[in-house]
This record gives sequence, structure tokens and C-alpha cells, in this order.
Amino acid sequence: MRIGIVVHGPNIIDSGYALKLIDLLKNYGNISVRLGGTMGRTAVIDASLENIIDITRKLVPSDSLKIFSDEGVDLIFLLNYGKSNVTGQVFGYKVYNHYADKVTENNVPVIQIERPGEEDGSIIPWNNDLDIVRDLSKKLNLAIVYPNEVYENHIKQDNANVNQRIVHGVSPDENIMVNSVVIGKTNSDKLTLIARDNHIVDIIGGELKQHGLEKLGEVDLDSAIVKTGLLRHAKVTPRVISTNKSNDYKITFLDHAGEDVYKFRDSSLVITVGDDTTLISSDILYRFDIPVIGITDGDLDKVVEDGFKVKNSIIFEVERGFDDVVGRDIKRIMFDDAQESFNYLNIEEVRDKIIEIINNINCKYKISYIE
Repeated sequence: MRIGIVVHGPNIIDSGYALKLIDLLKNYGNISVRLGGTMGRTAVIDASLENIIDITRKLVPSDSLKIFSDEGVDLIFLLNYGKSNVTGQVFGYKVYNHYADKVTENNVPVIQIERPGEEDGSIIPWNNDLDIVRDLSKKLNLAIVYPNEVYENHIKQDNANVNQRIVHGVSPDENIMVNSVVIGKTNSDKLTLIARDNHIVDIIGGELKQHGLEKLGEVDLDSAIVKTGLLRHAKVTPRVISTNKSNDYKITFLDHAGEDVYKFRDSSLVITVGDDTTLISSDILYRFDIPVIGITDGDLDKVVEDGFKVKNSIIFEVERGFDDVVGRDIKRIMFDDAQESFNYLNIEEVRDKIIEIINNINCKYKISYIE
């Protein structure tokens, strides 16, 4: 039997259960494993699992499921470790239904293993009633939860209004991220996003962050990736791996954390714009020993437990609201509105040019050097 395994998120990896489950599922057939989602990639690298879990492509979980279906596997597992049983089960419901919409024939059994090791952990057979579900339920001491239970308990009460989206399993004082942009903070355990003309205009159960909304722009609430709280909870020791860098001094420009940061791993230096973008991308680029020059305005939201930065990185903190202004001028002047440049010899030259750009805007700033 050919088994496809989709691993989602850093928590299932950091907990050690991803590897335990992969080893267990080897007993049932020939396995192939790939990541679904973005934030799990650093966890895979830190755990030295990149030769077991394929992280070569940036894929949403439903696309990872579809690839296995297209490859003709006999069975697909989705491994996840949500911050609660509610978030995990709702996540699985949305992923499975997005996947079902993408395949012409939904004839490959899909089984989710959720929060293994927790008292409220579960195994969910999304479109099947196979004996392997009962077998794994006993071996892993996980309750079997059926799709109709997930729907009745968590989904049914959602108002099927295309202009709003209920977010499940939230807690007060958590950051709200939509497509990798922080747009606000929760102040309740219930959260509803409200949109008009493909723009989020209000939320119930939280406070909006106007600067984040401007950066987010248009959004399809139904397909948007919405997360609350920390993207990665574990305290980790980051692993640095060698990469093939460009022979010339290559700088790249990044102004949105939703970008595939991993494609910049051949860069000599990455310029990042925005507090959250700088925090997330510098943490990823640390694994490839790539310094950043971050353009921030001090409006930082904590989205990872620890944010690592390579030694000799430089952080500019400009006046509130000026990070995007400075970023636009950097992209226009230094990159000719492209994403790469080979016009500078070292980080000092880049720093000096950015100082010149900021001074021309007549904006106050301070510089921090990472040692």
C-alpha cells in the first residue's frame, strides 16, 4: 500500500510526534512525506528532517493532499497539532473540503491525526471508515471523531455569509494574522472577521490594526489563511545549514512575510520591510546564515517565541508609519522596482545607501546592530 503523509505546522514536528507517527505508519505500507504550509519548514530544518519530509515546495495543505491524490497513493494522512482540539478539527475540516473541491475524483481515503499525546487528541476519517482508523485509535489512544461531529460541534453555527468568517479556538490577547499579515489583536474567545468589497472592514472580538489592513489589501475571506497566537510555540535551538550562495554580492528585497522566504537562500543580504516581516523572515534566514537589514517602525507584534537574526544584521527603526514609505523608495532607487540587485559590494554600502534614502525623506531613525 502506498501512503502519502502531509505534515502541517511546526508544533507536530517540535513535539516529536511527526517522526513517531511517520515511523509508525511505515508498518502499514510504503510512505512518502511532504510538508503542508510554510511555518513548518524551519521546524523541519531544526529537527534535521529535510531528508524525510519534503520541504522543497511552498504548498498549502490542501495542495499537498492533492499532489498525493494525483500521484495515485492508496491512503493519505494529515498530521497536525493544533493549539486546541477545536482549532485542529476546524483546520482539518477546511483543508479537507478545499482539497475535495480541487480533485475530480475524491476516492483516496484521507485520515487526520490531531494532537497526538493530548487527552483531547483525535483521529478523523474524513471520507472513509477503514479498519486502520480503529487500529491507530487503539495504538495511539486517540478518540475517533467523525466528520459529522466536527460539522455539528464547530461549523454548523457559522453564518454562511460570504462577508464574514468566524475564527475558532481563539483566546484573548492573541495576534490575528491573515495571509501572514498581522491585522489586529483578539480581546475575546470569539472572533469574527467582517469584509466588504474584498477588504476586511471590522472584527467582532478584537481590535483592528489599520497599518496591517493597508498592507493586507484585498482578501478573499473564504480562502484566506487565518491564524491567531504564536506561529511557533516551542523554545528551539535553530540549526544553520550551508547553502550555495551567489558568487556576486546579491541583495534581495522583501516587504511581505507571506513571500516564499526560502527562495532567497542564495542571497548575500535581504532587505526586509515591516516589523513582522523582519521578525519572521530574519528567523527563517538565520537557518541559512543570511543577514538582514530590517526597516521597521517599532510596531512589533510577537508572532514567534524567539526571533533569531544573523550576526551583523542591521535594524533601522524609523518614525511610526514610515517603514513602508522608506521601503518603497528603497525598492525604486536601489532595485529599480525589481527584487534583486548586484550593484553593491557589501552590507556597509547597502547601509549607507539606505541612510541616504532616509535622510532625503527627512525622517528620523535609529540603527541597531546585531552582534
